[in-house]
Amino acid sequence: MSQQPSAVQSGSFRIGGDLEVHRLGFGAMRLTGKGIWGEPEDVERARATLRRVRELDITFVDTADSYGPHVSEQLIREVLHPYGDIVIATKGGLLRTGANRWVPCGKPAYLRQAVHMSLRRLGVERIDLWQLHRVDPEVPADEQFAEIAAMQKEGLIRHVGLSEVGVDAIEAAGKHFVVATVQNEYNLVDRKSEAVLDYCTQHAIGFIPWFPLANGDLARPGTPFEGIARRLQLTASQLALAWILRRSPVMLPIPGTSRPEHLEENVRAAGVRLSDADFEEIDRQAAAPAG
Repeated sequence: MSQQPSAVQSGSFRIGGDLEVHRLGFGAMRLTGKGIWGEPEDVERARATLRRVRELDITFVDTADSYGPHVSEQLIREVLHPYGDIVIATKGGLLRTGANRWVPCGKPAYLRQAVHMSLRRLGVERIDLWQLHRVDPEVPADEQFAEIAAMQKEGLIRHVGLSEVGVDAIEAAGKHFVVATVQNEYNLVDRKSEAVLDYCTQHAIGFIPWFPLANGDLARPGTPFEGIARRLQLTASQLALAWILRRSPVMLPIPGTSRPEHLEENVRAAGVRLSDADFEEIDRQAAAPAG
């Protein structure tokens, strides 16, 4: 691995076909308090982490109005604005009623309010990538999608993404707007979104895996995974991230942290090039329990 970690080494992807970012991004959820509620325990450390984002050539930062709520967006503006070549993606569509409490709200008026408030907090006139955090099951999906499409036409949103959806929802939303990204949970040991990832790969839709570093019991002593990590001089998290990046060219992982040193450790995975044999062995071992 390079002694100078840089997200440039992860390659690039064009969101929506025209918004180019380095594939290894940063998830800003952890820049908040316990339960993703309130201010972070160490605000200055959170600021230092965001400053390191730019130094490590990360050009894709993912956040949401519900992180804090509002805390993450506010810190991002404070430290990174003006953003330059850094794309700030945010999400809306969840109410916060307390720590670790998330309630979908897809009422069109609420979604519009969420977009306007994120514009204000982030200090921009247009959000480069706005994602529906959850499709509200209590509101007709077409009503939610139609309102988002209207805001895109008005110039409030450049590209639109969805979160925690299946292929059916992507295709339904596609009747209203071009789905530029999908953000679903995905990692070595949670592969329930394989069909969605394959669909995104086929249609050049950016796939943003959240919780990308999980490796379950794969890294226990004596496993092939642990042996590969030791041979390549990687941490288990770095190896899991390298596998994620290799899995598909549309993959845009956003590992999150509130510590600068942890951020740098993650970015070092961008320089890892797994051999076919190592990639296939990790994939086989990860799939074995389900098989």
